[in-house]
Order: sequence, then C-alpha cells, then structure tokens
Amino acid sequence: MPAPLSAGILLFRKSDGGVEVLLGHPGGPFWRHKDAGAWMIPKGQVEPGERPVEAALREFEEETGTRLKAVPFPLARIRQSGGKIVEAFAAEGDLDPAALRSIDFSMEWPRNSGQQQSFPEMDRAEWMSLAEARRRMLRSQLPLLEALEAKLT
Repeated sequence: MPAPLSAGILLFRKSDGGVEVLLGHPGGPFWRHKDAGAWMIPKGQVEPGERPVEAALREFEEETGTRLKAVPFPLARIRQSGGKIVEAFAAEGDLDPAALRSIDFSMEWPRNSGQQQSFPEMDRAEWMSLAEARRRMLRSQLPLLEALEAKLT
C-alpha cells in the first residue's frame, strides 16, 4: 500500500533581515506544550482526483483562514518520519498571524473517556527567520527550508 500523500505550502517573505517563513503550530493536546520540533507548514491529505497543488491551496486556506493569492511553485517532495509523503510548494506573500482562523478536528479526549472534543488544526502561526525555523520546525520538514534557500539563490 502506497504511503499517504499530503500537500502543503511554505509561505515566505523577504525583508531587510533576509527571508522569513510562516510556520504553524498544530493544535490539540499532543502538541500543547511542545515548541522546538513541533512547527510545520500548513498541509493535509490530497483527496482522490485532486492535484497536489490544489490540495496545498485548499489546506492552506483551511488551516490559516486565508485564501492565497500568490501562485505557488514546486518546492520539494519529502517523506516524514511517520512515512507520509508531503508534496510541498512555496509562495511569496504576507499574512497576519493574528488573523489565523483554522478549521477544527475532533478526537476523543481525554483518552478512553468516550468524549469527543474539538481542537484547531493549527492553534497559532508565526513568521520566523530561517535560523529560527530550523530550531523550531518538525525535523522531517527541515529539507523544505534548504529547498527554499536553493530556489531563492
């Protein structure tokens, strides 16, 4: 059985201090107290019949509440530590992290309680320098930063 395919977008902007990237912190109890190694790009599963770039744009909007106006370009394909394949795109743009409006997901919480609770897919987002992103990003997504640097030079 092939590994699940997800698609996402690494949004970046250029400033006097260099390149900054927008990363999101996943919502839910597992990630609540995690920071370093927890941040990631907005991404999600590619649905049957959907092209990866379409899925990336849909997921970006679902997880940030913002429809991306920029046209994303192919960045890299990575395999995350759990085996999931991520087709990543990049786009230059700006977004106010305070305006984040993520969709929710439901899960049983507390575990084995029989109770369903809702949590945001992404509970916050931040602009980070590439150095800060390297420190805080999910390890299996770090190659996306290298790919972005290579595309921008």
